[in-house]
Amino acid sequence: MTPERALADAGDEQTKPGRLRGTARDAVTRVRSGDLGPTPVIVGLVIISLIFQALNPTFLSSTNLVNLTMQSAAVGTVAIGVALVLLLGEIDISVGSVSGLASAVLAVGYVQLELALPIVIAASVVSGALIGLAFGVLRTRFGLPSFIITLAGLLAVLGLQLFVLGKTGSINIPFDSWIVQFGQQWFLPAWASYLLIVVSVVCFGWLQVSHSLRRHAAGLTSTATVVIIARSAALMIALLVAAWYLNLSRGVGVMFAVFVLLAVVMQYALMRTAWGRSVYAVGGNVEAARRAGIRVNRVYISVFMLCSSFAALGGVFAAARLAAANQGSGGADTNLNAIAAAVIGGTSLFGGRGSAFSAVLGILVIMSITSGLTLINPDSSIRYMITGAVLLLAVVIDSLSRRSRAAAGRA
Repeated sequence: MTPERALADAGDEQTKPGRLRGTARDAVTRVRSGDLGPTPVIVGLVIISLIFQALNPTFLSSTNLVNLTMQSAAVGTVAIGVALVLLLGEIDISVGSVSGLASAVLAVGYVQLELALPIVIAASVVSGALIGLAFGVLRTRFGLPSFIITLAGLLAVLGLQLFVLGKTGSINIPFDSWIVQFGQQWFLPAWASYLLIVVSVVCFGWLQVSHSLRRHAAGLTSTATVVIIARSAALMIALLVAAWYLNLSRGVGVMFAVFVLLAVVMQYALMRTAWGRSVYAVGGNVEAARRAGIRVNRVYISVFMLCSSFAALGGVFAAARLAAANQGSGGADTNLNAIAAAVIGGTSLFGGRGSAFSAVLGILVIMSITSGLTLINPDSSIRYMITGAVLLLAVVIDSLSRRSRAAAGRA
């Protein structure tokens, strides 16, 4: 592009039609470079839903979808932390064990030691944060690979979980406790779910508009306000229809609403704070981030602490959902589902690209597959093979997208 043409484009984009054309060009450029955003995940979720609906007409019933959302909250919360670690280009395979330990701490503290629920919940989350602190220190002080650190942590924390549970091995949490009611019986009133959606989308749209206006004032390319309003309106309509459909049954579970709220808060932190920008910078190029003055070690430690804290909170949600903690808490496919959810949702394994919302989209895909296969009742081996195939497809798409962006950058 010639300098004269660049100046002409810059002047053109100061007008509203110019900004619309600039937005369209940016969208085309992103697609050509392989940055498809959440589109492949949403399309995949629609295809999965249509397939299972054809195989079993109850799949898309409001009752089944309510159960699906409630089952998503615990592992989805763990997946938020996994997404943060993946943004750094690291991995944490101990999240399942950390969630199991948190479940054990909750059950033992509340049932056996008869401590107040807020205290044992705080102790559960703090235990996760301390484990993450240990991982972060080992990563930054000794330069050990995060896979090795968290593999050792997986075994050590599992042993600690068994020690906390003691000889009983399984502890039931009273059904009349508010933590179990939170995990099983609390649902938002219909009006509250609609109000929450409207307020959230309006705030989201306002943040997008303010960000776009700041870029426009600085002479940078920005998204036209009318485009942001149109996107926000479409999102609001889609969410209101979904909430209306869920309200035909029991409605939107409080635990699921809290999970989504956690994802929103973390996404805001990633996009609107210096810490969040540092996370993306370190994940994109750690040496460049260090030379830019970013305290890389602090970023690593904070992210590992958050990852383990979210894993512990997910363990609390799981115990609330099951009204129990046992030796199998956090085991089975918790690790698989949490990591797969973050990757399938669009967080890159190579670091520097992704969002907290990937946990929401990814866990809905995982739980849709699980729920659909439960309804058609195939052999259990089929579920693992299908989930593995979906995960592999997500990684292939991520790899191809990364290769396309690299080629576009060289061009």
